Amino acid sequence: MACLSSEEWGIICDKFANAQNLTDVESKNDPDNDPFRSKYKARELLREIYCSLKSFEAGETEEDSDQRPEEQPVDGQPDEGICRGFSGDSRDGLRAAKLGVVEYYLGINHVETEELSAGQEHLMNCIKQLEKCRVSSENVSLFIHVRNQLGIIWAGRDETDTAQGFLETAESIYQRYMKEVKIVFELAYTHTMYYLAQVYQNLGETERAATYCHSTLQRQLQLNQFNPIEWALNAATLSQYYITKGRYLEGRHCLAAATVISGLAGEVPSEAAAQESDMESDHREQLRQKRAEIARCWIKYCLNLLQDAKKLLEDTIGELDTDCQEELKRARRHEEEEEEKGRKIALLFGSEDTFDSIASLEEKVQCLFPLDFTEARAVFLVGQNYVAQAKEYFQMDGYVTDHIEILQDHSSLFRALAFFEEDLERRCKMHKRRVDMLEPICNDLNSQYYLLIRRQLMFELAETYNEMLDLKLTLVNRQADTQSLDNHTIKKFNHLCSASAKYFQMFLDSLCSPEGKLPEHLEEEVLRPALVARFRVARLQSRLISSIPPVQLDNLNKSLENYKYVVQYCEAHPEAAPAVETELELSKEMVGLLPLKIERLKARMAVNN
Repeated sequence: MACLSSEEWGIICDKFANAQNLTDVESKNDPDNDPFRSKYKARELLREIYCSLKSFEAGETEEDSDQRPEEQPVDGQPDEGICRGFSGDSRDGLRAAKLGVVEYYLGINHVETEELSAGQEHLMNCIKQLEKCRVSSENVSLFIHVRNQLGIIWAGRDETDTAQGFLETAESIYQRYMKEVKIVFELAYTHTMYYLAQVYQNLGETERAATYCHSTLQRQLQLNQFNPIEWALNAATLSQYYITKGRYLEGRHCLAAATVISGLAGEVPSEAAAQESDMESDHREQLRQKRAEIARCWIKYCLNLLQDAKKLLEDTIGELDTDCQEELKRARRHEEEEEEKGRKIALLFGSEDTFDSIASLEEKVQCLFPLDFTEARAVFLVGQNYVAQAKEYFQMDGYVTDHIEILQDHSSLFRALAFFEEDLERRCKMHKRRVDMLEPICNDLNSQYYLLIRRQLMFELAETYNEMLDLKLTLVNRQADTQSLDNHTIKKFNHLCSASAKYFQMFLDSLCSPEGKLPEHLEEEVLRPALVARFRVARLQSRLISSIPPVQLDNLNKSLENYKYVVQYCEAHPEAAPAVETELELSKEMVGLLPLKIERLKARMAVNN
């Protein structure tokens, strides 16, 4: 085979450097009407390099050709592929690697110009060249990168099994090479782990995906190869997986790390500078948005921690089970010891510069379930602080849906905290705070554009007023019977009762046709809410206090009508019964009892007349 002279090799190197400059630098200045101009020029240079290398390969003797090993596929047989072929630093090994490099960059070039099929072909040609030589320090990075790129292409086509094959082969090559040669190509392997996390997510293997994502984030910190804002948002997103699994230690750690690392991106100016460029403006806006999104993840952490604690502590009627509370408090010391053990074995984020800051932030909010009002309030205050931060960016003007979701989370924080409050008057005030923040929004929203959100708000307001009503009734029962209620108390009681019924009815009206009729068949997503709303309206109508018999009769008739609807709908649609089992049983009972009560009232009215 003819060998390249130093002059010829220098020309090839210059062309390659020019191609890289066109791709990485000049392409950023390409006009909008010709966005790939520089990349196309780079492609031509790469093709010239490839032709030059092939022309020297054409001078290979028959003896040289006979010495070339039989090609063996690496993917699917990673252990064999690593061992076969020419030595990486031999003449033939270097020649194959050089052609492989050019094929790789031609592949990347076509992918970046959105010619994926051509890009895939060049990347596969790269693999074919690499199959002619063994993995070595000169080519192992290329072995991994080309499979990473093919994994990305196939994952983008939703061919996750094929993508998995390429990426797992890349992982296998890395593991085998590290074992045998002990030379680190950590960044390429980090990319492999990152892409595998996405593939496992698409395959539904969420726990495996989370493990790979966590390891990827840790490695990026160790290698100091990360964008602070992107890294922080990925860590915050990972926290949501841990939260849904009840793993609050890991969830808190991810969020604390996200908050600290996002701070490395710098401060957000309070106002845009007069001389601010478009790029600076975009960067400032991105910082504000991503930090607000991280704040929303913190809100979910606090809310879920409180809600899961409530589920653990509530009795069969939804009140605090004090026996359970005392038992859990006695077990708290053991939980704290387990938390400390968990921290020691957990894969913690951070470097020498950030570890203390992350640990300090973690100490500001607990990861164990709050067991009393004091502990719950501490969690609530952290969540409320992040509500304020998130609302600074996601304002009603421009981010209607996001702003309302944050308000709903704030309301849910109050509801969760109220469970721990023993003073019923204070608990009622917490629910009043929920009404005050949601009612104006509900009434102002345009039903045409925000129908689903309005339905959510209507139902929540109805339930909130109902909870306040139950609390007031409990307070009244503790103080005196209903016969001795003063006018102020009766007025307050009826106001809460009517307000709850009003919002339940508004919810039901939103399901009606333009003619004002409920659909004969309720869709699955509104089936239970609609039947529960009917049941609650029936119950509320019968609870209204009045000294006027005709008003009493009207309330009872309306109550009976709604109870009948629940019973008759479930008789006509038996499949609906399991969704409202308790409500249906009580409705049947009231359909039997209320007519007797109505008749007795009519009889008294007849006697008095």
